[in-house]
Amino acid sequence: MKKFVALTTMGALLAGTALADPVEVKIGYALAENSHYGAGSKKWIEVTEGLVGDRFDFVEFPASALGGEREVIEGLQLGTVEATIVSSGVLSNFVPEVGVFDIPFLFRDFEHARSVLDGPIGQEMLAKFEDQGLIALAWGEQGFRHITNNRAPINAPADLAGLKLRTMENPVHILAFQTLGAAPTPMAWPEVVSALEQGTIDGQENPLSVIVSSKLNEVQKNLTLTGHVYAPNVFFVSQIFWEGLTDEEKEAFRKGAVEGGLAMRAFVDNAEATGAKAMEDAGMAVNTLSVEQKEVIKEALAPAYADYAETFGAELIQQISDAK
Repeated sequence: MKKFVALTTMGALLAGTALADPVEVKIGYALAENSHYGAGSKKWIEVTEGLVGDRFDFVEFPASALGGEREVIEGLQLGTVEATIVSSGVLSNFVPEVGVFDIPFLFRDFEHARSVLDGPIGQEMLAKFEDQGLIALAWGEQGFRHITNNRAPINAPADLAGLKLRTMENPVHILAFQTLGAAPTPMAWPEVVSALEQGTIDGQENPLSVIVSSKLNEVQKNLTLTGHVYAPNVFFVSQIFWEGLTDEEKEAFRKGAVEGGLAMRAFVDNAEATGAKAMEDAGMAVNTLSVEQKEVIKEALAPAYADYAETFGAELIQQISDAK
């Protein structure tokens, strides 16, 4: 009888384990599902599920449904949110060193930026987030940032004078635009479109992937292809959630995030190839800075560059700049 009871109990436990509800994984991100964020999130889910089956119930919260990016990261630290994809805008509030990647005109092109992020410098930077209760699994991408506004095309630093320009909550970006004479206005993304509609701000700066997916042509007249800053983003999970995973599950989430990052890059490549034409067809006036015009802006940024060298170290900046 004792053996029967023991076997029955064990069977019940095994059945309970097999039938246990999957663990919910909330993934929050700033833009709509049809954006590069959505592409990255869906690939992350697809690959992870392919490796571990139905152990997790992934629920996407696009379009800032869980709040602004800083709020979502704080949710990860508290364990109330399991996962997110976040732009570089708020990351320096948690790991100040990551702000080095936001220095204007640091990266020559996409190949250069991706090589640095995928290499030792980028991977060492991801590891620093663990001290903040965050597990940074992989780099994603938004693209090179460009300026839109309702005042006039941007061709020289003088065109930025007094321009009320929405920036991310990023001290590197803010210093750059202050140095160029603009009036940078840090603002969480959910507030931006309404602020543009109401004229609270004159413009904003973002990659084409964001400009197109957010239909900024509906609230902005001018698009200047400045390519002033490369914008990565990061796939995060909560350290609290992470510590409850098996090694197999951790590896699945990591592989899924890497593939999600590649999906974002593919989306961005397409946006870069087609986005400016799409915005022009939608009625925006589009102009592109020449190499010479960019050099003039870089010269005007000299005081900011001196500050960046002091903050991040001239050696690290040079190491990134020289990377092949």
